[in-house]
Amino acid sequence: MTQQFQHCNPSQMDRATFVSTFADIYEHSPWVAEQTFDQGLPANAASVEPLQQQMASVLLSASQEAQLALINAHPDLAGKAAVAGELTECSTSEQAGAGINECTAEEFKRFTELNDAYKARFNFPFIMAVKGSNRHEILAAFETRIHNSPDTEFARALEEINRIALFRLSAM
Repeated sequence: MTQQFQHCNPSQMDRATFVSTFADIYEHSPWVAEQTFDQGLPANAASVEPLQQQMASVLLSASQEAQLALINAHPDLAGKAAVAGELTECSTSEQAGAGINECTAEEFKRFTELNDAYKARFNFPFIMAVKGSNRHEILAAFETRIHNSPDTEFARALEEINRIALFRLSAM
């Protein structure tokens, strides 16, 4: 059964309302919502999955430069922005839901080391849809994925971003 939006019907929105409503589904990247609307919404856009699939398609068909900019728009997990309270509302909630805000000093240190090493290796932040995970699982994924090839991690980052978008749309 497909999940319906609780408080809105995207297919009944004008462009400005649609873009305003869905601008941050993809972190600081309203162009995904703009292009999704411009392509024409699917007939069943009142359901989460078809809309998310179309938005995912927009991301996957974008230029590598646009994809990289979107990847780089994501904050580090347990990074300086999280500690300083500078994350978007969605990112704050997602990281807190995974217990990242409960890290010990040693765990924060490990996150910082892994964030730095990952960015040095791949030139973009580690992306993981953390809903349903805990900080220990996230650290384990970090330690495994840091050994992947750059192409594998780029594709994985886009996959994780699309999972994050599905979670965000499902929460609406």
